[in-house]
Amino acid sequence: MNGGEFLRKLRRLGRRLGIVVEVVEFRGKGSHARVYFGDRYTTIKDRRKELSKGLLRGMCRQLGIDPKDLEG
Repeated sequence: MNGGEFLRKLRRLGRRLGIVVEVVEFRGKGSHARVYFGDRYTTIKDRRKELSKGLLRGMCRQLGIDPKDLEG
């Protein structure tokens, strides 16, 4: 999964749960951006590049979601 796919799936999950998902470009350096999921946030790296499984798990942990929630 790359960063763009992660954002699409996160937005879909947010709509399903009624949680606001916001991407703030200027809060990251270079190609990075900050992603808010309700009152929690994480930093996403370049949206075109592949996310490793460990990075994906860590980002989901910071957002308080299970990576399996993004699949459905």
